Amino acid sequence: MLTKEKILKAPKKNYMNKDQLVFFRSLLDDLNKETLTHIREAKDRLSNPPSCSDEVDRAQHEIDSMLFLRIVERESKLLPKIDKAIMRIKAGDYGFCLETGEPIGLERLISRPTAAVSYTHLRAHETDSYL
Repeated sequence: MLTKEKILKAPKKNYMNKDQLVFFRSLLDDLNKETLTHIREAKDRLSNPPSCSDEVDRAQHEIDSMLFLRIVERESKLLPKIDKAIMRIKAGDYGFCLETGEPIGLERLISRPTAAVSYTHLRAHETDSYL
């Protein structure tokens, strides 16, 4: 199996070849498992509150609960993105910008395997929004 280092050193002509797609599928599967684990752990902590007799402890628990709720919300939004990325692998268009069709880039996909648009496309729209 390929490593991140080997993928980044690969020639551009190998972009999204079979080995790279297997690598990214594995990366997405791992991300999915990690995300589900984070959600489950956060929900477990929320459903098993400690008994707090001290006001400071109760306040800290409320702050922690808010944080865990944000984690669950954020991680829950990631799951459909992971599913869509896996569907793009199956469809054969993973790694290419949905808007322009240009390669998203290996570095971007390694850091954000659910990326659906190229960095160039993102930058262009950031500039447009400021005009």
